[in-house]
Amino acid sequence: MNIKKYLSLVTGVAFAAVAITSCVQKDEWETPPIKCENKFPSPNISLADFKAQAPATGYLLITNDQIFDGYVISSDESGNFYKTISFQDKAENPTAGLQIEVDKSSNYADFPVGAHIRINAKGLRLGIDRGTVKIGSVDPTYAIGRIPASLVSRYVSGVCGGSGLEVVNIKPVELPNLAAAKSEQYINTLVKVPNTQFSIGDIYPVNKTYIDYVGGAGVDTDRTLEDGSGNSATIRNSAFFSEGATLLPTGNGDATFVVSRYNSTWQMLIRNTKDINFKGTRIDATPPKGGTAITYSGSFLENFESYATTPANLEVFPKYINDPLLGNRYWQLKSFSGNKYIQLGANSGTGAYTTYFIVPVDFTAANTLKFDVNVGFWNGNALKVYYTTNYTPLGDITAATKTDITSAFTIPQTPTSGYGTLAPAGTYTIPSTLTGNGYILFEYTGNGSGVTTTIQLDNIQVQ
Repeated sequence: MNIKKYLSLVTGVAFAAVAITSCVQKDEWETPPIKCENKFPSPNISLADFKAQAPATGYLLITNDQIFDGYVISSDESGNFYKTISFQDKAENPTAGLQIEVDKSSNYADFPVGAHIRINAKGLRLGIDRGTVKIGSVDPTYAIGRIPASLVSRYVSGVCGGSGLEVVNIKPVELPNLAAAKSEQYINTLVKVPNTQFSIGDIYPVNKTYIDYVGGAGVDTDRTLEDGSGNSATIRNSAFFSEGATLLPTGNGDATFVVSRYNSTWQMLIRNTKDINFKGTRIDATPPKGGTAITYSGSFLENFESYATTPANLEVFPKYINDPLLGNRYWQLKSFSGNKYIQLGANSGTGAYTTYFIVPVDFTAANTLKFDVNVGFWNGNALKVYYTTNYTPLGDITAATKTDITSAFTIPQTPTSGYGTLAPAGTYTIPSTLTGNGYILFEYTGNGSGVTTTIQLDNIQVQ
């Protein structure tokens, strides 16, 4: 071989190797921009005006070039959005939002949150599908069909900014409460509501996860948000939510979500768990009442005769604490045939009820506990009795360690129609090892669609 040709070949291979190495090293540190092409002309209609064409029933087939812009607010990266893209007309203070149906997953890779997109709706259908205005393809089965993956680029394109797709920061619409979010003007827009938390039933007695699992597989799951004004809203999570096994946060804070609706049912959608920022102290929507004149005694009889049956006194007992943990029902002062007592039942209610009547006791000085009990319309056991020594007055009852002493008493299981008669439930001997200040807890647990038994208590006696 000619020495010059040999040297030339070696030199060429060496330079090629250096060039390849340089490219690999550069690619490791630089992320290529998302593909972007301004394939459509400038918009000729606003998103709001386009959406306003949706008929009340059926659909409208778009037969001419109707081009409008939007900003993506949804993300299917965590699996909570399925083959849909939600977008609004502005990155901040939007006036309209819309949803497009696509037979394609991993849309976040092409159109991440904040992506500036342009749509030419010619050939698509516009209509109200199950309570929400959508656009999609012509379909023989559905009024609004999913656009085939191979045809998505025919209708949707990214808008270029600089060297790639223009992606902007989306500022959620800040609303005062959850009730305000349930408005058509916010459907398919991103909103944020302060002072929210998951309902107590979602975190107690079992701290639930974002989705439920049946046989190891996730299922579509509703969780309930509530706010400081007493409003509530459903957070709908997909069975394929990749963060579904995460425990629900127990605190209070801001909830960010895409407003959605399924027929007449409002369903709010989060992109991921970062949309739920609950780092603040939980707010009790039904705070405990009473507790302003607590004294710890080892000998007393409470027959409730000193309380007046006036609206202001029916649920307030200064020496005791009346605390609804689940639901909004308090133990109430009642009077019958000249006798006063307290009463609670779940009849005609909705959902679960757990309420505590909390009695302070000096366990060092006390020897026994007695009380009278009566039931009405019995259809299940609703009363339990506990003691605790680490409850903080007017604090979080779920943080207290409770010892169940219900078995020491006889709680009637009749009558199943009408009411019985108040009678002694028995005597509990307080263990000598139980000392110091603590509390007796009378717990009512019922459900408006299950156990609705009425419980009456009187003559609570420690001696």
